[in-house]
Amino acid sequence: MSETASRPPIVRTLSQPHFQVFLGGLLPNYMTGWIARVAVGWLAWQLTHSPTWLGIIAAADSAPMLVLAPFAGAVCDRMEPLKLMRISQFVMFLHVVALALLTWLGMMRIEILFILALVVGCAYPFHSAARQSIIPSTVPRELFSSAVAIDSACYHSNRFVGPAVAALIIPKWGVTGAFLAHTLGSGISVIAFAILRLPPPDRTGRSTRNLFADVAETIAYAWRHPAIRPLLVILGCASILARPLQDMLPGFADVVFHGDATTLAWLTSAMGVGAVIGAIHVALRGGISGLTLVAMAGYLLTALATLFFVVTDNLIVGILFSLVGGYGLAIMSTSVQALMQLAVDDQNRGRTMSLYLLIYRGMPAVGAIVIGIAAEAFGLRLTFAVASVLCVGTFIATLPSFRTIVDAIEKKPKG
Repeated sequence: MSETASRPPIVRTLSQPHFQVFLGGLLPNYMTGWIARVAVGWLAWQLTHSPTWLGIIAAADSAPMLVLAPFAGAVCDRMEPLKLMRISQFVMFLHVVALALLTWLGMMRIEILFILALVVGCAYPFHSAARQSIIPSTVPRELFSSAVAIDSACYHSNRFVGPAVAALIIPKWGVTGAFLAHTLGSGISVIAFAILRLPPPDRTGRSTRNLFADVAETIAYAWRHPAIRPLLVILGCASILARPLQDMLPGFADVVFHGDATTLAWLTSAMGVGAVIGAIHVALRGGISGLTLVAMAGYLLTALATLFFVVTDNLIVGILFSLVGGYGLAIMSTSVQALMQLAVDDQNRGRTMSLYLLIYRGMPAVGAIVIGIAAEAFGLRLTFAVASVLCVGTFIATLPSFRTIVDAIEKKPKG
């Protein structure tokens, strides 16, 4: 065994030159992006003092993923992903420049903020589809799972670091200062992806049909695939039934644990810390072998942690299972993403991975609405207890597919 091969997978991944540029471009964008998200919400509240407008602005940022993700994947498979990444990143850079400039000039109105949120919400599916397609080009096949996990760990860690930094910036420099910070972070990403050079993907079998036909074919392909279908089933169930727990934590903090904003902060932070630990765990283990087991175990752990979380009224126990749930969800979603990356070729990568984005990034919004309505009628604890049991039932139903996934992906010959 060579000295390079003997090094831990995370070290080998971080030593890849292309991945270094890729991650170096995304890290500042991740952190300052979360700073800007906090600032957008605070600005919307300052402009309107309306919870309805807060919801509208949040929906404008996330809802386009549900509609555009499949088409973004089809576009990504028709052009070079790196080029699409550069275009979408530049659009996002112009978006934050507009935010900073209009706020600094005192010209911002809630209607303008909505339009800008919608613009970046429409750009994000294309940015995400391109990012998913670029990762495999930056590392060897055996390091796919490590690269995906490192990217996930960076995203989740900044999801909590970013808001903490925003809490320091906004009181001192206002939302304009937060937007200027994101202008800097987004600008670094524009430069990094302009510098990055990758071999062009194989487009030998590129489709010449219209986008709608491509999307329909992708859905049919995923449903027929013996490994991708069960992976998307557990991902979808987790996204609809388990992930909305994070959105409902304010209710648990108040009604179940009889706490306040500090209680909510502890629960939210614990879930985030668990997610970071989970992503780092997958990155450290590296390799392909056993990844299916990690995905299935993470799904079951998420379901059980959610069940134990909702049956307790002890805050310490609740914080513990919040952390465990975040860990389980992270190792499941990261492993599913890596397995899907391994299952597809360049011709179908963008379209197939767009289904991952649609389900994992878009479906929790649907789940939050469904779970919220059910919780309004039956209570938070009973609703999530039933959701947890449904997740366990899905786990049992997909167990027969375990060996099929292993044979189709983990033992797939290197291409």
